[in-house]
Amino acid sequence: MTARDDIAIGELARDGYCVLRGVLERAVIGALADDLAPSFAATPMCRGVFYGHRTRRFGALLRRSAHAEALVRHPAVLAIAERMLLPWCERIALNLTQAVEIHPGAPPQFPHRDQDMWAGPKGTLEYLVNVMWPIDPFTEANGGTRLWPGSHDDQDGADFAEDLAIVPDIAPGDALLFLGSTLHGGGGNRSAGLRRGVIVSYCLGWLKPFELQWLVYPPAIARHFSPELAALVGYAQHRPNLGNVEGQCPSVLLRDDVPEHLGAVDALRPDQETLAAAFLAGRD
Repeated sequence: MTARDDIAIGELARDGYCVLRGVLERAVIGALADDLAPSFAATPMCRGVFYGHRTRRFGALLRRSAHAEALVRHPAVLAIAERMLLPWCERIALNLTQAVEIHPGAPPQFPHRDQDMWAGPKGTLEYLVNVMWPIDPFTEANGGTRLWPGSHDDQDGADFAEDLAIVPDIAPGDALLFLGSTLHGGGGNRSAGLRRGVIVSYCLGWLKPFELQWLVYPPAIARHFSPELAALVGYAQHRPNLGNVEGQCPSVLLRDDVPEHLGAVDALRPDQETLAAAFLAGRD
């Protein structure tokens, strides 16, 4: 954790968003854009007012481009996401990777909070951290992301005036981070050009993710991931014993020789291991 990361965490906690400038080489974003170009061209326009009729969206970026991992596993971004989420989970998980292309004439998206996809209590914990990585520069004119600063502190508030929203100007190589509790929405594209970007988000490790990672990256694909990336997309247990396969860590499915019969193995938190040891000691 660097001093810049600490400053960013403070801004994220205070305002509900922060911007990391120049944290990724533009060449990486350019190579990612080249890899995603065929998918942008082939993907139909979305249907529905939330996704946007003048917008293209698609996910599964880790199998569409080898360069996507640089965004998903960016050290500073992961450190910030973990600082914000680990108070409420044992490990964080990848919630989604999504490429977005907003076309000229697209209207603004209605303001929303991404945490509302889960029906748990609001205001006592954070559910996710979003990261917007621009492929094209984001501006107010071309549909850059609108954010309502401080809206994460007013969970019951939904009627925030449009003139209270801000649109950070961000360029390829920058990262815009905002909380799942922050009111936001894509902007309307009043320009003559496309606005493309990539959203990566991280959630509490015990939640069902927006993008069902285990189906998007089945074992035949995930076994080619690094162990750290495989764990982030869900091939890891969330202690105690959550998300197991036959009582074992789901990473067992990434082996070349998966046994037909598996024996269950405890995956307890340290505090639970201590309690269990004390219980057994008391019986001696």
